[in-house]
Amino acid sequence: MKLKKILAIMMAAAMAAAMAACGGNSGSSSDNGSDTGTEESASSGSSESSGQTYTIGICQQMEHEALDQATQGFKDACTELFGEGNVEFDEQNAQGEQAMCSTIINNFVSSDVDLILANATLPLQTAAQATADIPILGTSITDYATALGIDDWTGATGVNISGTSDLAPIDQQEDMLVELLPDTKKVGILYCSAEPNSQYQAQLFEEALDEDGIAYEEYTAADSNEIQTVVNSAIETCDALYIPTDNTMASNTQIVNNICMPAKVPVIAGEQGICSGCGIATLSISYYDIGYTAGEMAYQVLVEGEDISTMEIQTAPEVTKMYNPTICEELGIEIPDDYVAIETE
Repeated sequence: MKLKKILAIMMAAAMAAAMAACGGNSGSSSDNGSDTGTEESASSGSSESSGQTYTIGICQQMEHEALDQATQGFKDACTELFGEGNVEFDEQNAQGEQAMCSTIINNFVSSDVDLILANATLPLQTAAQATADIPILGTSITDYATALGIDDWTGATGVNISGTSDLAPIDQQEDMLVELLPDTKKVGILYCSAEPNSQYQAQLFEEALDEDGIAYEEYTAADSNEIQTVVNSAIETCDALYIPTDNTMASNTQIVNNICMPAKVPVIAGEQGICSGCGIATLSISYYDIGYTAGEMAYQVLVEGEDISTMEIQTAPEVTKMYNPTICEELGIEIPDDYVAIETE
């Protein structure tokens, strides 16, 4: 009887050991299979091979040439890299309205999109507040530390955000003013007070003016309704104006030009779109290029598995001195040979 019990116990123990071994092998096989699948997906470098379709929500702050170019560059890069039919865009425009921007971003989060493109500062800030999980790429952002309130800036955000910057060297923009308008005694710095990145650029421009001993005064508009009033105030005491890469001003260059042109007050612009509308010259970047780079980063995050929190903010590879031939001729301003003419209608 004892022998039967001992044999039964030994058989049960042997069966348990065999089952445990099978279970362990099964788990290991599953893990290895998962790793192999991940490696194959990453090494293939293409969503087309995996058959996955990605949905990307695009929130553009408002309509104007620079932002439009950045969005187009992003979409072109994604379509090229992900493959036709493997990426879908939910493209929305906030028309410069905070409430509309919040609605758009919240809809993206509710829909659980794979990634959000925030084109300009307001969508970036709104998306950052709405989700800590969905990867967010910004473009047309001047300074991420300022936009996101990061004090100890290292080049990467450390959170679910990265992207591209439209910051052109501010000191070189001030050099252009000195070069083209050497008799300037006072500069009016014009921007929208609701855009923190515009304030950041204004401060840098003021530092450069201080080094050259040129006086300045800030003229800020809370929104587009105040632009005419503040520009009229600026031209009363200023020899020239500087407008940074400001979305509100970029959408209302005709108002600025209608005041500055008759008054013979030249404008140095922070980007090409503003210069086309009311400026004499700018140190220009390609917004299409920074949008395209953001599209490449989207592929790196979604397909190649890059950690977005450690991806450094990318800047435009090149800057170009450009001028508005129509306005320069009207104001009698001579332009050096190393400037490129902006094609105007």
